[in-house]
Amino acid sequence: MDKNALAEAAARKIAGTGAELAPDQVGRVIDALFGTVERPGVIAEGLKRGESVTVIGFGAFQLDDSVVILRPGQALNEYVNGNVG
Repeated sequence: MDKNALAEAAARKIAGTGAELAPDQVGRVIDALFGTVERPGVIAEGLKRGESVTVIGFGAFQLDDSVVILRPGQALNEYVNGNVG
């Protein structure tokens, strides 16, 4: 799934809650979180400052020997392994 497909899927998911957000708006949020070639996102900025970035249930981004590692959270692991949903 590329960024455009991710933004469109997220916009559909949001619409299912009764709210509305256009795919281009979701794309800007994705850019703000994860960054682009031109601008780092808030996750990269936090990692560069030596912080861990944690999204409860999803996981934690950490910098380990100059390599970014995602340590999946419980909710992500359970869903991917077929334990929920």
